[in-house]
Order: sequence, then C-alpha cells, then structure tokens
Amino acid sequence: MKRTIFTGLVASLIGTTPMVYAQSASDQLAEYRRMLADGNPSELYEAEGEELWSKPAGPKNASLEKCDLGLGPGVVQGASAQLPRYFKDTDRVQDLESRLMTCMDTLQGIPEADIVKGSFGKGVRKDLEAIVAYVVTQSKGLKINVPATHPKEKEMLALGEKIFNLQGGPMDFSCASCHAVDNKRIRMQDLPNLTTAKGAAEGWGSWPAYRVSSGTFWTMQQRLNDCYRQQRMPFPIYGSEATIALSVFMANTANGGTVQTPGLKR
Repeated sequence: MKRTIFTGLVASLIGTTPMVYAQSASDQLAEYRRMLADGNPSELYEAEGEELWSKPAGPKNASLEKCDLGLGPGVVQGASAQLPRYFKDTDRVQDLESRLMTCMDTLQGIPEADIVKGSFGKGVRKDLEAIVAYVVTQSKGLKINVPATHPKEKEMLALGEKIFNLQGGPMDFSCASCHAVDNKRIRMQDLPNLTTAKGAAEGWGSWPAYRVSSGTFWTMQQRLNDCYRQQRMPFPIYGSEATIALSVFMANTANGGTVQTPGLKR
C-alpha cells in the first residue's frame, strides 16, 4: 500500500516536473520581467521627475527647464542616449547625474557639495534620482551614441577601461572579474560581458532601473556604488571622475546599441 502511494506520488511529480523546471533560471527571470514590464514602478519616479523638472526649487526658486544636457537648454528627448559627454561650460566629461548636479547648482542654487555628501533615496538626491528617471525615459528605444571623440572623452575612456580592469580590495576583485567573459552568473543573475558591444548594450543600456529586491529606483551611480560594495571596496564619491570614466567605458562599448532604460531588475 505504501509502495503504491509512493509510486503514484513519484509519477505525479515526474508528470509535473516539465511544467516547473523546463525553463532555465534566466528564462524564468526574463518571463518575470516580461510580466512586470507593463507596470514598471519606474513610471512613478518618472512622473515625479517630470514634475520636479519644471518646478521652481532651491535658493534661486528656479526650475531646470533651461538645463542643457548636451542637446541645448531644456532639450530632454534623446539627451541621455548621448551621455556621458564633454561639456564646454564645465570643461569636464559628465554623466547624467553629475550634469544634473551642475544644473541644480547654477540654475537653482543648490550646492553640488550638498548632493555629493547626501545619501541615495534621501533629500535632494532623491529628487535628482526622480529627475534621472524622467530624463532616461525620454531616450528609451533610441540608439546609444557615445563615440568619445573629444580629447577629454578619450582620456576618460582610457581611464574607465583601466579602472574596469583594476583588481583590488580584500578579495582582489575588479569589474572584469564578473563582467569580462560570456555566460557568467552569480546565483540566478546572468552577468553581461561589458567588454563586448552586445553585453555592454544589455548592461549599460538597461540602467538606470527599478530594483525589485530593494523596492526602489536605482541610478547608474547607485548601481556602481553597489558593485564596489560587492567587491568589498570603499564606496566611490558620488559623481566622481572614476564613476564617470567607468560610464564612458561602458557607454562607448555599447555604442550603437538600444537604450532600454528604465530597466526592471531582480
């Protein structure tokens, strides 16, 4: 009797196994993202960011509608697809977040130092993150266009590649330890090969993103911050040259790929 029950149970489990386990972990994650795609919570951040973009704020009580993200004052459509890039007024290569800090400082009178010393998801930086969500959404579906042709862009590209391959910390890790070969995974997460155009487009092109596991929207600066945390390295300074250089390296490698931001991540 017991054997009959056991045999029936095994048969039942075998019969249902293909339904439960046929998909790989990556396929299941892809299906999960597809199911949530129509309701990406990043849309809430985008809506808030759009409002903040045109809302007067700071000591100067001004909006960001005259902020030049590289395509002219106030032009948001397609701007993030061409960042990081060189800006003549600051004589620097800037990514989206550092450029927004410049605009908030010059137009609204909010000191960059106050944003740099802040925390992710809090205070003025929280507002900046919402604006990032708004801006990147205006480039979704467009081609990544970061050719790095200006001399200072070339310098940052070389620096970014060097930092990407630099090993350090107690575990002697580098960015390349996880992101320089194909078909590598950590737990259930596929790791894009950021040294290839395809992998960089998948990686760079899908951040910023809503991070389901933390229930919040992550900018690229926060994504890089977490990478350093996983390497057991000191956190980089927000908007630092090192983080911008890494972004130039990834974006340039992804050049010609498609912007998929804001993404949806585990």
